[in-house]
Amino acid sequence: MATDNITDNREISHKGTFKPQIILLFSGKRKSGKDYITNALHERIGHDKSEIIRLSGPIKFHWAKSLGLDIDQLLGDGKYKENYRLEMAKWGENIRNKDYGYFCRAALEMYNAYSKPIWIVSDTRRKTDIQWFMENFKNICKIIRIESDDSIRNKRGWLFTPGIDDSETECNLDDVDIWDLKVINNNESIEYILEQIFKLIN
Repeated sequence: MATDNITDNREISHKGTFKPQIILLFSGKRKSGKDYITNALHERIGHDKSEIIRLSGPIKFHWAKSLGLDIDQLLGDGKYKENYRLEMAKWGENIRNKDYGYFCRAALEMYNAYSKPIWIVSDTRRKTDIQWFMENFKNICKIIRIESDDSIRNKRGWLFTPGIDDSETECNLDDVDIWDLKVINNNESIEYILEQIFKLIN
């Protein structure tokens, strides 16, 4: 079975003994700067107090193990993962259509997030991702949108790719306005951006 190497489909104990202090749900287009910002935030808060959770992590882990790929590069923000993005997205969609919370649960287990008070979810891409966290962790979720001009994204290596940039993974949150914070990540300093985010935490 294709999903055996990720996690089983049981309900994890998120409703029970432990809840984090706050969950920061980040979304944004490719090359908007999500990884850069969330990595900087993680370093600033400290590894002992926060954990980065990538909902795509279990998907990439499966593909790395199945095809002998470099998992670190798949999880990074370089060009390597772009070679496999479309196939990974289609595979993940098939599983999500059966259980929209599957990869949310799988990611929490993969990153062992339960010991940390602050969760930084770096890649919420769909309404159902946000729905799952809001249903299971009410009143502690903050939703953050990272936006960058296309010209800035181009400089970071983005090029519009049919089948990816017009797909659900990139466009599902385009028609909502639910953000606790919207960050315009063009030429702003990382210090200025982190200052805005910290206002949600404190």
